[in-house]
Order: sequence, then structure tokens, then C-alpha cells
Amino acid sequence: MSTYSFRFLILAVISVLSFPNLSAQQKPNIIYILADDLGYGDVGCYGQKKIETPNIDKLAATGMKFTQHYSGAPVCAPSRCVLLTGKHMGHSYIRGNDEWAERGKVWDYLAMFADSTLEGQRPLPENEVTFPQLLQTAGYKTGIVGKWGLGAPNTNSTPLHKGFDFFYGYNCQRQAHTYYPLHLYKNDRRVYLDNDTVAPDITKLDKGADPYNLKNYAKFTLKEYSPDLIYKEMIGFISANTKQPFFMEWATTIPHAPLQAPQRWVDYYVKKFGDEKPYLGDKGYFPHRYPHAGYAAMISYLDEQVGLLVKQLKELGIYENTLIIFTSDNGPTYNGGTDSPWFDSAGPFKSEFGWGKGFTHEGGFRVPMIASWPGHIKEGSVSKHISAFWDVLPTICELTGIKSPSNTDGISFLPELTGKKQKAHEYLYWEFPESGGEQAVRMGKWKGIRQNIKKGNLKIDLYDLETDLQELTDVSAKYPEIVKRMEQIMTREHVPATQDIFKMKPLGD
Repeated sequence: MSTYSFRFLILAVISVLSFPNLSAQQKPNIIYILADDLGYGDVGCYGQKKIETPNIDKLAATGMKFTQHYSGAPVCAPSRCVLLTGKHMGHSYIRGNDEWAERGKVWDYLAMFADSTLEGQRPLPENEVTFPQLLQTAGYKTGIVGKWGLGAPNTNSTPLHKGFDFFYGYNCQRQAHTYYPLHLYKNDRRVYLDNDTVAPDITKLDKGADPYNLKNYAKFTLKEYSPDLIYKEMIGFISANTKQPFFMEWATTIPHAPLQAPQRWVDYYVKKFGDEKPYLGDKGYFPHRYPHAGYAAMISYLDEQVGLLVKQLKELGIYENTLIIFTSDNGPTYNGGTDSPWFDSAGPFKSEFGWGKGFTHEGGFRVPMIASWPGHIKEGSVSKHISAFWDVLPTICELTGIKSPSNTDGISFLPELTGKKQKAHEYLYWEFPESGGEQAVRMGKWKGIRQNIKKGNLKIDLYDLETDLQELTDVSAKYPEIVKRMEQIMTREHVPATQDIFKMKPLGD
């Protein structure tokens, strides 16, 4: 028996012996909706004025809205690693978007299509335990649809090796740079789609084409739209598992660029916003005739699907026993024609490049988080509890009667959800080896940031978030004792990365 298998067996035995009193009927279903690059201010209940999200807003009206929830990282893959393992970025294995480039032409769309060993990102270690694995020991059926990004095909870090009984979607986050891919995965096998080859990131308008003529964008809308397929598979999984508790992670790729949305929603927003300047693809991804309308259309389409999901849960008779959590993997992006400042996508924080996705300012990883569970969470409640993705693992463990692993950095927020006394974090910690190397600490009202670490900068800028949400005024000179505590936390919480790509030499790596 492998070390991993033995460890997994021990976890199962501990789970059963420690918490034998919860029956399958008592255990709630859990649906975790993880949007992709959705900003704190991109939905109506968090202040969005231009994009309509009535179904997501209704989730907040029937549940709890968190105003101080943070993702695991300011970009995709490490944020998802933190979520599943319950370890913050100073302890997690994946700390950036690592495309495992030493394999060869990993950015060549056709090469990946021809050779599956070029797909996917660097895998998690075999002995890295995720909370879906723990849920399996407690009798849950587990599924994930959408985007994976935590291990390539043919490795021991595909969804089926990391705690999921079912997977449908993109294994590789690079291939998710088109919503009309050549294939998706169902479990560990490819499902080929009826889409033509339009290589993401590099395909632009034909030479000499009029950018104001909508017909010239036709090649970017193909036959099979992945969010439609992903939603259908998710509903199939839920419908097949109504007699036992289930966990579903809906890791939608919306609203990550490129701008590709159902035309009916684009038309709706063209009528609402009026004519606009086309996006020609100069900041990556595909061009779009109506970029503002396209971005809004993607979010409203997702909102529509959320409404359909709730309707389906009610028709199946399981809505009352289902906890729904809605959030995003990081803050709003700056490329692909998305124009986050126009939408105020980061809400009260700054949305411009350098302040949103890819950076440890508030706009980069403070995200919307809504929890709805009829009869258990007070309707229309608002929480100021400071929490983060690494809290999800212990929360789900407490919710389902599983003994939480001792190596998590998280604190369960189940008491907050159910109106009981909630333990608070002394601090939250992040590090990020991209964007020049960054560290960040949230401690009460204080936020400390180090930037450009790889250039030798170890100075900590300090912000008072009670008076300066946009982090514009560094007050480190006024509060040296707070800065010293921040420095101690940054030193203590940073464990050197195992992969060279994630190391920051000025921190002693």
C-alpha cells in the first residue's frame, strides 16, 4: 500500500470513529460556486450598477453576504490550491500559475490538442490531501465541473485522484482561454466537441477587416459553448445524487477573458449601453465588437444559470437541505477587453492594472462571498467577519462532522453562518512570487504589503483600511510597532517553496 493510500485510510477511520452521529439524511448538500476573475463589485448586491445579477442578489437576500472575505491568491491556480488544501500561500505547494513549461510547447493550442501530455498545470503532490477527499470518507458523492488547473492529464493530480468522483470541464486553464474548445474532459477522458480550430490568444480579425462590422467577428462564435455543456453536466450529477449527500464545486470559467457570451445577452447590453468602440485584441485574447456589452453579458448569463440551479434544487426537493456558497477565485482582470475600471469591478477598491488580479492589494483578492442555506442562515444578514479560502476546509469539516486536519491554516466560519460565537483570525497572510514578488498581511484594520521583493525590496507599506480602503496612503512611518509585527508574521508564515519558480531569494529561499 502506498504512503498516500495508507494516509487516506487513516483519515477515513478517524472520521468514522470521531463523528459517528451524523446520518446521511442530516448531512447537507454543498454547492460551491467559484467564479473566475469576478471582482468584488461585479454583482449587484456588492454595488454593481451596470450589470444585472438578480439571482445572485437573491442568494444574498436569502442568506448571508460577507464583506471581508478573501480568496487564496490573486490568480487562478494557487487560489484553487489554497481552497482545496486549507493552507495559505506561505505553506501551499502551488504559489503561482505554473504552466510546467519544461515539457515543451505548452502554449501551442494545436500541439496540446495532439499531445495530452502538454496539457494542464504542475500537479499537486500525491500525498496532498484535499477536503473533497475528506468528504468522500464521510459518505459524500463529490463532483467538480468547470476548470481544474491543478494537475495535468495522466498525473496523480487530476480531479479523480484528488477527491472527486466526477469531473467535467477543462483540465488545463490555458485551454480555457476559449469558450469554444476542441475538447473538454469527462472524468479522465477527452470529450471532443463540434468546434472549429480558432487558436486562443493569437487569433485576431482578418487583415483589413472593418472592426465596426459585426460580421467580421463571426469566427469567434462556434457551435458548442462550454458553459452550456458544463452546466448541463452539473445538473446531471446533482439529479443523480439526491438520495445521498453530495458536494459540487461549480468552477465556472466566467467571466475570465476572452469575451464570448450568448448573443441574446450581448444584444441586451448593446441596447442598454449603446454603441461602443470595438476591442481589437491588443491586450490579449479574442477581439470583440462590443466589449462592455460582452463582459456584462457573461456575468448576466452566469447569474441566469444560478437562478436555474436554484429552481432545479427546489424541483428536486433538496433546496432546503443545500448550502450554496458563491464566490470568486480572485479580483478583476486588466486584459482581454474587460475594462474593469469602467464597471468599477473591484467595487470600493481600485480596479486598474496593479491593483486588481495579480496583485496583493484589496482589489486583487478581496472577493464577494455569499452563503445561502434556508432555515440555518439568517436571511439578508451581512457579516464583517474576516475570512479567507483556507477557512473553507475546516468549515466544511465542522459542517459535515469530519475531524479537521491539524495542518490547516483556517478557522471554521460555520458559527458565523449559524449565528453562534465566531472565533476571529489574529491575522491573514499571503505571498505571491509573480508580479515581482509580494507578501501581504491583514491584521484587524491594518494591511501590510511588500512589493518587488525579487528586486530586494523588503520595506512594508502599511495601510489603515478603516480610513483608506484604496490603500493610497502609506502610514508605516507613524506605526513602527505595527510594521514590526507585520514583519514577524511575514517571516514566520513563509516556508520556502519547493519549486524554483515559486522561490523568492530575498526571503531566504
